[in-house]
Amino acid sequence: MTTVLLVDDQDLVRAGLRALLTRDEAIHVVAEATDGRRGVEAARKHRPDVVLMDLRMPVMDGIEATRMIRADEQLAGTRVVVLTTFDDDADVVEAIRAGAIGYLLKNTPRDELRDAVRRAGQGERLLSPAITQRLMDMVAAGHAAPVPDPRLTYLSARELEVLTRIGHGDTNDEIAAVLHLSPATARTYVSRILAKLGARDRPELVVIAHKSGLVVS
Repeated sequence: MTTVLLVDDQDLVRAGLRALLTRDEAIHVVAEATDGRRGVEAARKHRPDVVLMDLRMPVMDGIEATRMIRADEQLAGTRVVVLTTFDDDADVVEAIRAGAIGYLLKNTPRDELRDAVRRAGQGERLLSPAITQRLMDMVAAGHAAPVPDPRLTYLSARELEVLTRIGHGDTNDEIAAVLHLSPATARTYVSRILAKLGARDRPELVVIAHKSGLVVS
């Protein structure tokens, strides 16, 4: 069972998310909050597996709330998935830096959202294709030509292939299918790449792949 906390200042959004998620018997919505501060309080009270966090809210925004949740040692098992409409690119970057494990659009198809919640509950990092494209565009706008990252020399040829697929926004299952690996092996490769490059999360790997020219925008 994956327990979920909904944090969004719009009543209709929370109601829609609750209705969507509770159709899955493996997901249980334990609480709701209308702003970031109440979201942090609810997370500390209920200790959910996953927090679905809006970015733009009164009192405390989703970025600061995410940062506080990730900094709380008592909430080490709680993962934050941000739902965003891309109102501001800077918000997306800050959400990544704050430690969110997932970055999804609010118009994500219902089945994909339920699947994303289950995967986040298991610790898998998530990037929607649109967010991956947004990161690609931001990198392309800031860098006229690829700059190879010297850390890539630490990677094997297979690991470079996996990193390239990450740069395209592929999930672990998609990487496994494209490269003819088992899902478990794909996850192992991703973990090794994170360790070898000293990267904190999957979004950082996307940026590295694009800055280094492994993926052509």
